[in-house]
Amino acid sequence: MLRLTLRNTSQRANTTCILWKSRRFKEGEEVTGRPHGYSPEYDVTFNTTIIDKFDVSFGHEGETMSLGCTVIVYPTVKRYQPEIVWYRNGVVLSPSKWVHMHWSGERATLTLVHLNKEDEGLYTLRVNTKSGFDTHSAYVFVRDADVEEEGVPVAPLDVRCHDANKDYVVVTWKQPAVEGSSSIIGYFIDRLEVGTHHWTQCNDTPVKYARFPVTGLTEGRSYTFRVRALNNSGVSRPSRASDPVVAMDPSDRACLRAGPSAPWTGMIRFTEEDPTVGVVPGSPTDLAVTEATKSYVVLSWKPPIQRGHEGVMYYVEKCLVGTDTWQRVNTGMPVKSPRFALFDLAEGKSYSFRVRSCNSAGVGESSEETGATTVGDRLDLPSVPGPVIPIRNTDTSVVVCWGASKEVKNLVGYYIEVSVSGSGVWVPCNNKPVKGTRFVCHGLNTGDKCVFRVKAVNAAGYSGSSAESEACIVQASIAVPSPPTGVTLLERVRDYMVLGWQAPAKTGGADIRGYYLDYRTVKNGVTSKWHEINLQTVTGTSYKVTDLKENVFYQFQVRAVNRAGISESSIPTVPLECKEWTVAVPGPAHSLRVQEVRKDSMVLLWEPPTFSGRSPVTGYYVDYKEENGRWRCVQERSTKNTYMKVTGLQEGVSYRLRIHAKNVAGVGGPSKETDAILAETRPGTNEIMVDVDDDGVISLIFECSDLKGDSQFVWSKNYKAFTDTSRLTVQTSGGKSRAIFNDPSLEDLGTYSCVVTNTDGVSSSYTLTEEGLKRLLDISRDHQFPIIPFKSEMAIELQEKGRVRLWAEVAKFTSNCQVEYVFNDNIIREGKKYTMNFNKTTGIIEMFMDSLEVTDEGTFTFNLVDGKATGRTSLVLIGEEFAELQKKSEFERAEWVRRQGPHFVEYLSFEVTPECDVHLKCKVGNIKPATEIAWFKDGIEIEEDDEDAKKIKKSDEVLTFDIGKLVIKSEKTQRKPATEESPSKTKISKKDAGVYEVKLKDERGKDKTLLNLTDAGYQAVLNAVFRVIANSSTELKVMSTEHGIILYSFVVHYIEDLRIGWLHKESKISHSDRVQCGVTGEQLWLKINEPTEKDKGKYAIDIFNGQGSVKRVLDLSGQVWEEAFEEFKRLKAAAIAERNRARVVGGLPDVVTIQEGKSLNLTGNVWGDPVPEVSWVKNDKPLLSDDHYTLKFEHGKFASITIAAVTTIDSGKYALLVKNKYGTEAGEFTVSVYIPEDEAEKKE
Repeated sequence: MLRLTLRNTSQRANTTCILWKSRRFKEGEEVTGRPHGYSPEYDVTFNTTIIDKFDVSFGHEGETMSLGCTVIVYPTVKRYQPEIVWYRNGVVLSPSKWVHMHWSGERATLTLVHLNKEDEGLYTLRVNTKSGFDTHSAYVFVRDADVEEEGVPVAPLDVRCHDANKDYVVVTWKQPAVEGSSSIIGYFIDRLEVGTHHWTQCNDTPVKYARFPVTGLTEGRSYTFRVRALNNSGVSRPSRASDPVVAMDPSDRACLRAGPSAPWTGMIRFTEEDPTVGVVPGSPTDLAVTEATKSYVVLSWKPPIQRGHEGVMYYVEKCLVGTDTWQRVNTGMPVKSPRFALFDLAEGKSYSFRVRSCNSAGVGESSEETGATTVGDRLDLPSVPGPVIPIRNTDTSVVVCWGASKEVKNLVGYYIEVSVSGSGVWVPCNNKPVKGTRFVCHGLNTGDKCVFRVKAVNAAGYSGSSAESEACIVQASIAVPSPPTGVTLLERVRDYMVLGWQAPAKTGGADIRGYYLDYRTVKNGVTSKWHEINLQTVTGTSYKVTDLKENVFYQFQVRAVNRAGISESSIPTVPLECKEWTVAVPGPAHSLRVQEVRKDSMVLLWEPPTFSGRSPVTGYYVDYKEENGRWRCVQERSTKNTYMKVTGLQEGVSYRLRIHAKNVAGVGGPSKETDAILAETRPGTNEIMVDVDDDGVISLIFECSDLKGDSQFVWSKNYKAFTDTSRLTVQTSGGKSRAIFNDPSLEDLGTYSCVVTNTDGVSSSYTLTEEGLKRLLDISRDHQFPIIPFKSEMAIELQEKGRVRLWAEVAKFTSNCQVEYVFNDNIIREGKKYTMNFNKTTGIIEMFMDSLEVTDEGTFTFNLVDGKATGRTSLVLIGEEFAELQKKSEFERAEWVRRQGPHFVEYLSFEVTPECDVHLKCKVGNIKPATEIAWFKDGIEIEEDDEDAKKIKKSDEVLTFDIGKLVIKSEKTQRKPATEESPSKTKISKKDAGVYEVKLKDERGKDKTLLNLTDAGYQAVLNAVFRVIANSSTELKVMSTEHGIILYSFVVHYIEDLRIGWLHKESKISHSDRVQCGVTGEQLWLKINEPTEKDKGKYAIDIFNGQGSVKRVLDLSGQVWEEAFEEFKRLKAAAIAERNRARVVGGLPDVVTIQEGKSLNLTGNVWGDPVPEVSWVKNDKPLLSDDHYTLKFEHGKFASITIAAVTTIDSGKYALLVKNKYGTEAGEFTVSVYIPEDEAEKKE
């Protein structure tokens, strides 16, 4: 491309279109000849190929850039290397501090160290071999580095030195492309003596002219120069320094170039005395004004012929025209060079000049004076360049041609500027002036609509900018399309055939306008000439060819047409015989096309067969295969659609697709298969996006960055063109197309697809479902009526001193969000009562009031407005809620006042210890030793000598009163369940109920705290005690007795008010004779008399803990039940034996005293089951029943003994013996017979 630019720089603008069109067809071809030929030296012909080529490159000043190519020379000859030469703008480059070159034997590399604008240009790599040469070129653009101060110009460029002499040199430069925020006023020139590090400014006043004579140099020394530009905003960075130049006589310079034996360091001449010494020099000759500007005038002359062997110097004189007064200009020191620059001349006035030579012998005669020279610029600014014509080139470049400036002297070149239409921002395309009138502007954005302008530049400055060009879209230029493919026979009858084909894979960047068809006959393998079938283009991809002859073989080919021209012909079909089809199945589908190619799917579309067979087409089958695989069917059931999305593909694999149509007669033959299509998602692939704008409008958006000149966005629904345009409105702007739903409803459900024509298959689709539509409609409503969201709705909080804070937190807002504060529909503003704040960093809105008054009852509202969005949050403070809040506000203020003196940090409260002791406690603050502390119960102060005073303690700042502390009974070493309940003492009782109060008082103030332990207060204490008791309960245990089984748990303490419940299998147990529950001491028990199998299961005790309950559970089953039940049976059997054994249960006295002669009758009650055997003994000897002793046993219960007429002999120990199988028992008694005193006396 760039080589074409070099070859065509001399062509006129009116040939531009021809160059552009032919250039497009020759894209990528090398225009430089490559005359490869035989090399007799090596007996081969070298063929050179350049690959991996460097492209158009962009860099910034100060960066390092490398350009490189890989060079292949075939054949390879040992110890032979090609010659590698680099060029910039056609000038050979040599290695330097700025340019480094490297050749590895395979790759040529050029490195530009510290880029400057001087490095911009066309770079060419030339590979020379013994058989010829090969080249590659590309342009390098160097952008300006960022300026240090906004608005200043960028650095000048290409500083050079000319006409160097003993003490004089002319410095030139090129103006920069960008002048900054204002026009350049002038330039400062700096010099640096080689070997030093200090730059010296040469001119105090900036010069406008890009050329400046520097005087006052020291002969024999070397200098470099740089230039800085100045405008109203400041001074630019300095340019790149020039190459060093030596201040010396030009004749000596010629001798130096002839080859000095040592580096130049100055020249010392040794001469001998001769007769010419002391000769006054003659007059200088050829005096002329070589340059004249507003800033200076430059004179030049030739040295005098007569000057002897001594060096000659010069005096310059000036004379104002119209006067006869000559004034010497350089009075202080004569100049050594035959050049002189005069400064500080009056602009607009005319002067004459003359020069005198001088040496040690004196001053010679003056030269002839010059003509009148008026001080002013002799060089005018260039005229405005001609019309600018932009031409599409590639997706990132545009060719710009323009007319040359008609009136210009010493043209330096042109600068081209570009601007995106409507932006008003102009950017330079080149930073180094170009002299041609054609330039390729690179680095543009694809799809931008750009305008261009050109300005010329010479040493005097810039011309005006040309008129803006017409807008040009940055796109690749169009080309002819590729040939159509897949020409297929769709139907044939005796005198016509229907052909179908696939559109070209590449449209050339323009719409296909139609197709031309050709035919030829084939007979016995001999073909005729091609003949046109249609004179007018065919717009579709099928055509009915008529007027054919039956049984004749024909071949057909198709060509596509676009704006650029006609494509090559398609591959001719095989010979097709013109005769009627008689098959019953459908013909092949045609016009297969693939879109929406992704890494795992693609969509295939087709047209129905032209020939449907003997019945209509009822469906289609889609086949696919990998490049070298076998055909497989995509679906099990046919589809009635003429499209299908093929899924489940492998990324990076190429596939071919084809179609079978079917009817009731069967499945027809396959269609023409598609070309191989690679399953991949190309970089930059876009999908259709759903958008809901701020107005709630729902639309589908598809973007494409690869638009060509004639590219269009084509939308369809269910892959068919829109028929109802009232449902959808399509808007396209640039590379974005939007399909807008006019009135979204269920009618709009379906698959929407968009294809961008004249691109490489750019397409996408979106399926709108009922659920998706509902979601979009919800979003639409939110966008039409946007609501500012709150993270936290308005809330209120009380602060110290009773201050009230109303606040809310906004979730999403912009810096333009405004808040309106409202109370009862009235806007309130900041003042004494209200303080407002909206922190836009955190989103927190606050309003403060020092206190709540009666008039503050009502509704507070924050109204937010943020553009279109609104938000509102309110808080209603009325009735009891307001009264409560006001009360709290007043309380908080009172609290603040209270805390200034002795006060309660924690008010009086109670706590229950794990031992069920009840303590009252409070914490005090800000007290002193002199602070009075008094306790009260029921309004009566507890004095120091009261019994309750012993329960009051003070530790640090905590006051305690142990109101329910009793001496804890020592527990037995082994607790056993009691069989009988016994009364227990409580640690707190009704006598402890009352109103307790503590008062603090000193000179700073007073405070009090009160705790009501009556009614609800007392119950709260009890509930706390219940909680301690419930939590102290032990796990349930089991114990067996002769009556049954006992379940029990111990607690730390028990009071009568504690509610206890027992559960069996989650059901409450009712008290009965067989199942009983109770409390003995600290033991809670459940007795199950005469347990049975039904009594097995889970048992639980439910102990009230003041709020809920605490459960202890025992599973009375399994081994636990077996052990308990066996123990019960054992104990019961023992009890039965004890209960049924024979025994005397009563009736017999311990001692019987009886008078002699009396009869004794005793009856003993006997018990035993079975009825026991009864016997009597006296003094351990059995008694038998006789007349004296009558022994009876009646009813199995009563055993009696009767002793008739007892005598003293009957005295003794008697026993009633009872015996059965369970045991024996004796009821013993003593009989004492006494004789009355009178009878005893008688016997005596």
